[in-house]
Formats: sequence, structure tokens, C-alpha cells
Amino acid sequence: MGHPLFTPEVRLMLAEDDGPAMKAFCETLHPATVAEAIDEDFTPEEVWRFLSHADIKIQAAIFEYFAPRRQVQLVEAAGGQQMARLIEKMAPDDRAELLRRLGPEVSESLLGLVDAADRRDIAALASYPPNTAGALMTTDYAWLPENITVADAFDRLRLQAPDKETIYYVYVLGESRRLLGVVTLRKLVLAPRSALIKDVMETRIEAVKAIDDQEQVAQVIARYDVLAIPVVDDEGRLVGIVTYDDAIDIINREATEDVERLGGVSGLVEDYLETPFFTVWRKRVAWLSLLFLAELFTFTALASFQDAIERVVVLALFVPLCISTGGNSGSQAATLIIRALALRQIQLRQWWRVMRHEILMGIALGVALGAIGFVRAALTPSDLLRNQVDWWQLAVVVSLAVMSICLWGTLIGSMLPLIFRRLGFDPAFASSPFVATFVDVTGIMIYFTIATMWIPGVRG
Repeated sequence: MGHPLFTPEVRLMLAEDDGPAMKAFCETLHPATVAEAIDEDFTPEEVWRFLSHADIKIQAAIFEYFAPRRQVQLVEAAGGQQMARLIEKMAPDDRAELLRRLGPEVSESLLGLVDAADRRDIAALASYPPNTAGALMTTDYAWLPENITVADAFDRLRLQAPDKETIYYVYVLGESRRLLGVVTLRKLVLAPRSALIKDVMETRIEAVKAIDDQEQVAQVIARYDVLAIPVVDDEGRLVGIVTYDDAIDIINREATEDVERLGGVSGLVEDYLETPFFTVWRKRVAWLSLLFLAELFTFTALASFQDAIERVVVLALFVPLCISTGGNSGSQAATLIIRALALRQIQLRQWWRVMRHEILMGIALGVALGAIGFVRAALTPSDLLRNQVDWWQLAVVVSLAVMSICLWGTLIGSMLPLIFRRLGFDPAFASSPFVATFVDVTGIMIYFTIATMWIPGVRG
């Protein structure tokens, strides 16, 4: 959806074919604002007609802010030569990501039109596995040798700055581009002009490997609060940098994926309304079908206690109350543990501390909920008791069942994510629906087992 303030203005400029106004619009506003203003409300042909009045560098900057699906549409509507020139001006990481989304035939045809140096750079980034630092990084970084003065460094940076994504961090390289250190622009400004770079650089460097997982890279950037982090190969040579904006995108994607899995939905690549209906249906029905089949065990569990329900009918009225307690407590615990694992607040080796903590928490929560359950069961009308059970027996059974199921649900919810992580799966697969379904079945068995122990009529 276009920008509500600028979309009418854009439509008017297109209608009047006002080239100077379109050029000024593209070059005056932030690229993200321009992309929003000329997005969904206009055809790809209209978008290109509007952008054609701006410099190719500005076109590339605006293009990078379109949604992935929209970028593909624009590529399909553009001419090969036009798109090749635009790709040459895009940030290395953004253009590599774009070409991954395009079909092989389209990518190869565009690469054939791109400058040889840019083609080699794209091929180098494309050689790294998806979702790794190498696939995410940009090769547009500022660098200096160690044996030049600060004054000479500024002269070099003036030449590099126009083509680099960031010059706030300047990397100091030795032979074969081996990473020796890093110096910030602030430190360069404050250093004596005659000082050597090797004397002002910082040699303690936080770096990541090119094959490191992108989520790990984002966590390193967040932990050390840096704007960019260097990416090195196995021999310590600098091959690129990952910037904070890419880290934010990773964190957003990972958080979205975890939330979807917590809700029992497979990950959606595109935005909700942009994803085809059948794709959403297929991803949702797979989880729902699996959970539905698991819930059939609830029927089996209830059927095994059919005689107990016939003898003391009122027990059936408290089944939803008891099993929902376990599902809610389990889902709550699972959410907290999955989040703690994602933030590296807990490790697998701390499973015993987690278990002790959740046992105490489950007991405390169970006592609170059990007290409420006791009061509610004690207030059950006598006509519902049907002389099958005394009110205090029912109250004790309900309160003990609620406490036990709450403790059980809390333990299951806290341990399942750790078990999934230990087995090599994403802890988010221990989703709330999954935990709730498992605890529902076992909760019924706990409830009626306690009833059998406390109510003579249930035993027959």
C-alpha cells in the first residue's frame, strides 16, 4: 500500500509526465519514503517510468527498499540492460540476495550483462550457503594498510568513501588481506596526523567466520553493540562485513519464525497478505492435522475412564478446567524457555537448574490455582452431586488435580524446548499447541487417577 500523503502527488506527476518534479521527488526524499509512495498502488511500468528520471544510484537505493515480491515483479518488467546497470549500483549483499530470489534463467541472463568485476563479486557471495555470514555480508568495506600515517589514511578514505557502505569502522589489513586490526573514524579524527595506523588501531577484534550461522552473527552484533562486524575465512583473511541493518533484518525474521512456530504454523516467507491463500492453508493445515490426530488420544483417555464418569457424572464437568490448566501453564513455560534459549540466557548444560526452578514455580502456581479450584468445586450445587460424591471429596480431587497438572504442564513446557535443542531441532517446534495437546492427554489420566484414589464411588 502506498504512502497516504505522497501517493496522490505521485499519481499527479505521472499523469502530467512532470519529469523534473519526479526527479526532485526521488532525490529529495529518503529512498524508503519514495519506495513506499510508489509501491503497490502503481504498476511496475509506472514505477520504472517514475524512477527513470532519477540518477541510477538513487534508483538502486530506492529499489533496495521494495519488498522482495515487488522487486521480482519490477525485474520482470524492466529491460535487461536497465536492470543490469541498476544491479551494478546496488549494495553487494542486496544484489546477491535479489539474484537468489530470481529464477536461474533470469539470474544468468542478468549476470551476463553485468560488469565483470561485479559479476565476480556476486559469484563469490553466491558461493556461500544460505543463511550464513558469507551469504549475508557486503564486500564494500573501508580498509587501510598498517604502515601509513593518519594524514595519509584520510586521503585514502576520501577516495574510498563514495563507494563504501560504511567508513565508521576502517579495517587494517596485512599481506593477503589478513585482518590485523580495526580503527574507528572517531579515533582517526582524534589521533595525531603523524601517528601510524598500527599505533592507533585496536587489535582485539570480534569477528565471525564466513560459514557461521546468520542468527549467531546477529547475536554477536547485538552483544558487542557494534555497527558492523568483520567476516573472515579460515585463514583470517577479511572477506566482508555484516552491518547492523542486516542484523536487524535477521532478528526480525528469526523472531517472526519463532512466533509462527509457537503458534503451530510453519514459517511463511512472505508477508501475511502477500502469501498465496493455498500456501497459507497448506502450512496451517499440516500442523492442525498433526495436532488434531494427537488430540484423538484425549478421546481414548476419556473412553478408558467411561465407567468412572458414569458413576460420578459431576467429574466430567471439571475435565476442561483441569486440562486447560496444564495446557496454559505448559505453554507459558515453553514460551519463556524458548525465548531464554534464543537470547542465550540459558544453556543446555543448565537443564537441571531450569528443572529445579520450574518445579518450584509449578508448585507455587499449582497451589494458587488449586485453591481457586477447591473453592469452585466446593460451591458445586447439590443437585449436580447426585449423592454420588461429597462436596469436600470433589473439592479435594479438583484442587489436587489442578496442582498436579499445573506442575506437570510446567515441567513439560520447560523441558521440551531443551530436549528439542539437544536433538538438533529448533526449540520453537515445542510450540504452545504441541505442549497443550500433550498435556491434555496426560492431564486427563492424572485427574481421574486422583479421583480414583479419593472417591470410593469411582472405583466401583
